[in-house]
Amino acid sequence: MVVNFARPTASIELLKQVFQSIDAQSCPGVFNFHMHTVNSDGRLQPSGLMEQAIAIGLQGLAITDHHSIDGYQAAQAWLEEWKWKNLGATAPHLWSGVEVNANLLEIEVHILAYAFDPENPSMQPYLQRKATIGKEYEAANVIAAIHQAGGLAVLAHPARYKRSLFDLIPAAVEYGIDGVEAFYAYKNPNPWKPCTVESEQVQQLAIEYDLFNTCGTDTHGLNLLQRL
Repeated sequence: MVVNFARPTASIELLKQVFQSIDAQSCPGVFNFHMHTVNSDGRLQPSGLMEQAIAIGLQGLAITDHHSIDGYQAAQAWLEEWKWKNLGATAPHLWSGVEVNANLLEIEVHILAYAFDPENPSMQPYLQRKATIGKEYEAANVIAAIHQAGGLAVLAHPARYKRSLFDLIPAAVEYGIDGVEAFYAYKNPNPWKPCTVESEQVQQLAIEYDLFNTCGTDTHGLNLLQRL
């Protein structure tokens, strides 16, 4: 699928179009929807992350710091200045993003939020640099808050948890999850490559439940092309 970034499409609709095009070759050279900066547990400054994104030639990306959008906001400001200084140059599309801890089937999972309104009151409990407790910690309420803010909710790395992805994904579907991180390098290979077996399993469930597939390197180090 060819994604037309020049068309004046609403941010959320553009992201849906991109997610429909994601495959095993999309990351890390075309898109990357899971990255961390110094604003949570990563090592990259937002400016350094954006410099790498442009050097790599990414078409679109999201910074998904844990419970914080400070990195996203700094990167957005940097990108706007870069575009002003480089008029006519091709710039990647940067969506809002955050990674939220949540309780699903009595274990902790991570839910990625994308293209949400950072000012929406529903998201404020999840942007305080720490995990929530009580009702706000429940996956159903996290997903509902993301939707109230106009965003998409994605279950991060479904095969990394203490319960099977065959239990977790259907449970997340019950609460309205929009997508799953289908392409993920669980064994941290170099070069980055999504794990074949887990990716196929997640994709099959995505087809069964009509979910978006996403991908990301989950970068915590200094290289967007690696997890660590």
